[in-house]
Amino acid sequence: MISKRNLLAAALALAVAACAQSSGPVDAAGNPLEPLTIVTASGEHEFLVEIADDDAERERGLMFRPPLEDDRGMLFQFPDVAERGFWMKDTPSSLDILYVAPDGRIISIARHTTPYSQTIIPSNGGANGVLELRAGRSEEIGAQPGDRVRHPFFGQ
Repeated sequence: MISKRNLLAAALALAVAACAQSSGPVDAAGNPLEPLTIVTASGEHEFLVEIADDDAERERGLMFRPPLEDDRGMLFQFPDVAERGFWMKDTPSSLDILYVAPDGRIISIARHTTPYSQTIIPSNGGANGVLELRAGRSEEIGAQPGDRVRHPFFGQ
């Protein structure tokens, strides 16, 4: 027969092991999140972002997902610098899409994109990063082209 003390010790050991395996914050679905900062004239704005760094993740993006929280986003990482174009197919929430150069400089921002639209939204310049935020969030923090995104992907 297992004593309550032994049962409690086993539960505690499992909890500690689970925490040790976690390398950082995760969202409600268990997706790992990384810190990212957008530096604007109004200050530094902290976010936790999911990373889409392979073809399958980049293709899926935020399709079929609920709206993002104010401090959340998704950072799409590409191995090359190129003109990028995103669409909103199967994406139920409006987003702000920020196209980012390799040095972390924001190239362009598409604000309040149209849910489910298949219209391609161009970057208007070479980008290797694309950051998606809740619609209106980039305006709330005062983000403009030329502002900086800080994240290790951009060498910072």
